[in-house]
Amino acid sequence: MTASVSVGTLVGMRGEANGLDVDLLAGSAGLSREITSPHVQKSGLALAGFDQFLHSGRVLIFGESEVRCLEQMDGTARGQAIARVLAHQLPCILLTLGLEVPPDLAEASERAGVPLLRTKLPTSIAIARLTTRLDDQLAPRETRHGVLIDVLGLGVLITGESGIGKSECALDLVGRGHRLVADDAVEVRCRSGTVLIGRSPELIRHHVEVRGLGLVNVTDLFGVSATRSSKRVEVVVHFERWDPAREYDRLGLDPVFTEILGIPVPLVTIPVASARNLAMLVEVAARTHLLRSRGRHAAHLLAARLERRLEELGERESDPAESEDI
Repeated sequence: MTASVSVGTLVGMRGEANGLDVDLLAGSAGLSREITSPHVQKSGLALAGFDQFLHSGRVLIFGESEVRCLEQMDGTARGQAIARVLAHQLPCILLTLGLEVPPDLAEASERAGVPLLRTKLPTSIAIARLTTRLDDQLAPRETRHGVLIDVLGLGVLITGESGIGKSECALDLVGRGHRLVADDAVEVRCRSGTVLIGRSPELIRHHVEVRGLGLVNVTDLFGVSATRSSKRVEVVVHFERWDPAREYDRLGLDPVFTEILGIPVPLVTIPVASARNLAMLVEVAARTHLLRSRGRHAAHLLAARLERRLEELGERESDPAESEDI
């Protein structure tokens, strides 16, 4: 299902961060129209007759050049140009710079039910803020069962079955100086097609459920510095019950990934057994990932050392003189 934002929601962004502070001038009947793309479009070519390049679902921007173009047309040509533009399935038209409404545009927008909006912002700033806001609103998203922790600046998503110890591990990590983002339910959205951002649902933000204690507020217990509202998801640590019959990775030579919203994310699987310090293991997993991202891969370095040593031994065996000395 394609994500969308109604024009009415865009109008309601007034006063919000990254908002446009827009005014509705005409076409209120079309406030339910859906914006399906964060990319806006300019209309210069459309007014010149090349309206086939207009895309449905995108906000149409009228800057100073478009408004001046309409003002210089005679009544018939202007009416035809406006009609061609409004014939497309546009969610709305946004005037920038607080410009005066071109003749006939407001009436045509009202008849067509296409909202006509206006902002005082310059065109470039309006486009940047609108794109940022829509990119966030239209980002693909899903909710994951788990815990999201900021460990040393790295976003670590801890997953596993219920009751395996994720929340207790989170509290232990917070006690070590790391920061809680979300417990139990993690809302993940994909920004710019490659960046995964996780946060907690507003209702349970900063709360952790601990069996036997109930709900605790991390901010009340550890202070505001122990939490944050959102964090990029960069590593997934999966807890699973220890299975003696299973062979676990003991070297870590080959990277393992899982997918979230179609984006590959490094995966670390930690078997859970009694006497294992899960918080310490998660912290080590985070430190290891940070080192690997900087080119310091312990398993690869050890494998390279072993390979060099074997090559040296092979050369000695192939050299008779050196073999006699040995």
